[in-house]
Amino acid sequence: MNARIDRRVLLIIALILSFHLTYGQNQVIPLYEGMIPNARKTPADYIEETDDDGLITRVTVPALTCYLPEKEKANGTAVIICPGGGYQVLSTADEAAVARELVQAGITAFVLKYRLPDNRIMVRKSIGPLQDVQAALMLLHRRAAAWGIDTGKIGLVGLSAGGHVASTAGVSFQQPVIPNPDHINLRPAFMVLLYPVIIFDRMIPSGTRERLVGKEASVALLNQFSNEKRVTAQTPPSFLVHATDDEVVPVKNSVAFFNALQQAKVKSEMHIFQAGGHGFGLYDPVYKNKWLDACLNWLSINHFLNEPVKH
Repeated sequence: MNARIDRRVLLIIALILSFHLTYGQNQVIPLYEGMIPNARKTPADYIEETDDDGLITRVTVPALTCYLPEKEKANGTAVIICPGGGYQVLSTADEAAVARELVQAGITAFVLKYRLPDNRIMVRKSIGPLQDVQAALMLLHRRAAAWGIDTGKIGLVGLSAGGHVASTAGVSFQQPVIPNPDHINLRPAFMVLLYPVIIFDRMIPSGTRERLVGKEASVALLNQFSNEKRVTAQTPPSFLVHATDDEVVPVKNSVAFFNALQQAKVKSEMHIFQAGGHGFGLYDPVYKNKWLDACLNWLSINHFLNEPVKH
């Protein structure tokens, strides 16, 4: 009888420990407490859904999914990963894979589920995604001690349209679009941009642009979100990855941003693959090139990681 009880107690303890480990690695944390800024009352038929491919639509409650490195590996660096999806959906599969790889390098990673621009749920749809990125940066600063994060090493990773909202946060950190009563520094320490949307120009067909600012956006509004035009010497150091045969987001987006960074003398590095298309995630499908290795070394060179990555 006692042996049976002991085994049951051990099983319960094991289950509790397993739960805590799993919970710590994939904890979902709402961005806001109380009212969400810039939000309208949600229509009854506006319900968040996630399909079998991990595509999320109709987000109303923005959140972060947390990926924590093992304590002995953690180095204080953190990233907020902004998914792509053309401001129409959030594509989370590649982003989760990137997060898991970053965790192996000791980086604390958070995948951001941000609101997609929609007049039905927002007063000003053009600033909704940016508000959620700024709120995520704010949250990491406030909980830095609990997560073992160095507030001087919080960066953004953005893929495709996620690269647009990430770069927008990088060029507009001095103009908060959410309340910031504690005057938290909203400047990302660095940016990693994969095949990002950068240029907002009516001459370049872009559903991403139209969903954020509309088909008839003014020149002033287009310039506000055409991020190559807003680079300054204070723009965060940036690492860019793109393929020349990308037919969804032309490589000129990354080239324009890189050139602007160079002109402003911002530390930056760009990797352009001859082939690979759009949305390739961790690996270029043609060359099997894992851009993340080069990115981690770039982070080390710029003192965002404790020591260089060893191969």
